[in-house]
Amino acid sequence: MFENSQESRTNLSELGEFGLIDHLTKNFSPRLKSTIKAIGDDAAVLDFENEQTLISTDLLVEGVHFDLSYTPLKHLGYKAVMVNLSDIYAMNGTATQITVSIAVSNRFPVEALEELYSGIHLASKIYNVDVVGGDTTSSTSGLFISVTALGVAEKDEVVYREGANPNDLLVLTGDLGAAYMGLQVLEREKEVFKANPNAQPDLDQYTYLIERQLKPEARKDIPPLLKKLEVKPTSMIDISDGLSSEIIHLCKSSKVGANLFEEKIPLDPAVISVCEEFQLDSTTIALSGGEDYELLFTISQNDYDKIKGNPHLTVIGHMTEEKEGMHLITRAAQKLPLIARGWNSMGNKED
Repeated sequence: MFENSQESRTNLSELGEFGLIDHLTKNFSPRLKSTIKAIGDDAAVLDFENEQTLISTDLLVEGVHFDLSYTPLKHLGYKAVMVNLSDIYAMNGTATQITVSIAVSNRFPVEALEELYSGIHLASKIYNVDVVGGDTTSSTSGLFISVTALGVAEKDEVVYREGANPNDLLVLTGDLGAAYMGLQVLEREKEVFKANPNAQPDLDQYTYLIERQLKPEARKDIPPLLKKLEVKPTSMIDISDGLSSEIIHLCKSSKVGANLFEEKIPLDPAVISVCEEFQLDSTTIALSGGEDYELLFTISQNDYDKIKGNPHLTVIGHMTEEKEGMHLITRAAQKLPLIARGWNSMGNKED
């Protein structure tokens, strides 16, 4: 969604590739000591001294990962950064730099890309990361965004997906399901608009859900919080594809099983309410919705007292022996096998 679509439009060809790069990145300047050279040379130069380097890349494709009929380009730029920073925080690291590459068709004027990059700039400022490079090229159709995030962590502070042990506690930040339900609201309103372009939607009651979908926040606060609490997770992952998928990833990597308790899954009241409106089961949405970008991790039971009562953290289950499998314990005390039904970009559906 190009917010200034009625204003002047500058064709991309008027600037050319290098002129476009200069134009879009003119407001980006290094903030961090580790950035020796950023944009403007053949390669960026970084100096992390004795810390471990973390790298993560994600590709966002129009029509697969986002719909521009209801996604503001500024929000899209912001979200593209969040998706990648979340992976760095999931390794218990500190995000430091990003690169941004785009492929764009000539249906987008320069002003549209200015909006996209304003979101990237805002995210980099708020999360204190430097934009140190990237690329632009043409696309025969649509918009493609690839962001690579770099970060650092002390060698003994890095947390991997493997490392969980039987009897470890399964801990979650924040709440789940809001991003998926925000998407359902937006898709519904898109269909309403198709049928009646003059319809004026009242989305006030869905503000939290829509914001979680269009402009999510990565959990930058969690690694320093855990350090302050003197807790090092035994394993960790971010919630991008749905809770059940991420638990299964941790279990397979750590060669353990898990029991997840339905009654412990944190849900915002807005999620419960809108699930009822859409006649959807809120637990299923939490398990399979995805795009929450919360952090899921395991800790030793010895660390429970350190996190007990913390408003940012919820114990939702525990790990078991691998042979016991992965299960959801329902409110009715039924033991159901956990199934990965999160987002599958290869099928462009929930599998």
